[in-house]
Amino acid sequence: MTEPMFGQDAVAFFLLAEQVSREVKVVQSGQGADEVFGGYFWYPRIAAEREGSPVERFAKHYFDRDHDEYLRMVSDAYAGEDHTSALIAERLAEPDADELLDAVLRLDATTLIVDDPVKRVDNMTMAWGLEARVPFLDHHLVELAARCPPEFKLREGGKYPLKAMARGLLPDAVIDRPKGYFPMPALKYVRGPFLELMRDVLASRASRERGLYRQTYLDQLLAAPDMHHTRIQGNKLWHLALLELWLQRNVDSAG
Repeated sequence: MTEPMFGQDAVAFFLLAEQVSREVKVVQSGQGADEVFGGYFWYPRIAAEREGSPVERFAKHYFDRDHDEYLRMVSDAYAGEDHTSALIAERLAEPDADELLDAVLRLDATTLIVDDPVKRVDNMTMAWGLEARVPFLDHHLVELAARCPPEFKLREGGKYPLKAMARGLLPDAVIDRPKGYFPMPALKYVRGPFLELMRDVLASRASRERGLYRQTYLDQLLAAPDMHHTRIQGNKLWHLALLELWLQRNVDSAG
């Protein structure tokens, strides 16, 4: 990757693509189905939230950290105003969204999926010469889905239009099975060699001299690395260690 990315499934996609590329050179990917048809667990929570401004309702169920926690995490040199909330508030307020979840799904389809899930899968598959195509992101399909009311998408645990169309074509056991994510348990519940790697990276001379993180915040995470997760179940310690490791390998070494 040419930038630090925290999605743990990048590692899993890299390993999967290595195996698949031995047999085929083109695959179809399900990227976009969740973002376009409301398949993630946080969408119903956002839709049900009624207190606060749109960005507050969104942040309560999605942001990795509120700005107050960000200020506790970084040193004074990296502190500043809450640019994240300002940007998201501006995007959510754009016209032609009937309700908050419409605006959230539009944000995901135009920003999140471009800069995160699709980029990860494209990079990890092309690293092995494997081409992954994304039929759920065909613009005709995305535009049609955008005209569906959010509550229609959220029925039966999300992605209801896809499930309804597949009924009778695929076994019900496939359609109705619980959603499966693509986790890397070792990077969510951090222990053993991965934990020691993260400790070494964050305690290194380069990390101390950079002074990006407050030691009190690091100590809190390192004291209970399995206990600090984001609202969408990312490991906060992994975020900090990955960024610092990336800086050491790609910025410090270049200097």
